[in-house]
Amino acid sequence: MSELYYTHYESPVGLLQIGGTDNYISELSFLDNRDQIVHGQPGISDIIHQCTEQLIEYFAGRRRSFNIPVHQEGTDFQKRVWSELMEIPFGKTISYLDMAKRLGDPKCIRAAASSNGKNHIAIIVPCHRVIGSDKSLVGYSGGMWRKKWLLQHEFRLQHGVQTLF
Repeated sequence: MSELYYTHYESPVGLLQIGGTDNYISELSFLDNRDQIVHGQPGISDIIHQCTEQLIEYFAGRRRSFNIPVHQEGTDFQKRVWSELMEIPFGKTISYLDMAKRLGDPKCIRAAASSNGKNHIAIIVPCHRVIGSDKSLVGYSGGMWRKKWLLQHEFRLQHGVQTLF
C-alpha cells in the first residue's frame, strides 16, 4: 500500500485539503475549519505538488482541465459516474437527468446524484458542473456558495459573461 501524503492550499473558495500518493490524487476536499486538517506523511509527492500548481493555474484562469492521475475507491457504478463527470467540459453544465441518460438509464437519476455526492476529488472530478433539470443549483457537499463560485468562474472564463446564476 502506498503512503498517503497531504498538503493544504488556501484557494479563493477556502482551504483545500489535497491527499494522494506518489502515483495519484485520492482526495481534494474543502475544509471549513482547520480542525478538519488531516496530517499525513511529512513532505509531499510530486503528484500533490503538480496538483497544487494546476489548482493555482485553474483559479488564476490559466487552466481549464487537469492532467493529474486520480483514484478513488467506489462501486463500479460510482466509478462510471465519476468518469462521466470528467467528460463535462469546462464552462458547461449538465443536469442530473442528463447524467442518468449518459449512463444509459434515465431512471438511475437518484443513484447518479448519490454517486456524484460521494466524489472525494472536488474540482478535478467536476461534480460542481451538475445542476438541476430546471437549471437551478442543487446539492453540493462543498457548499452551494462554492458551487456557484466555481460555475461562475468557469462560465466567465469560457464565455466572457460575468454571471450564470
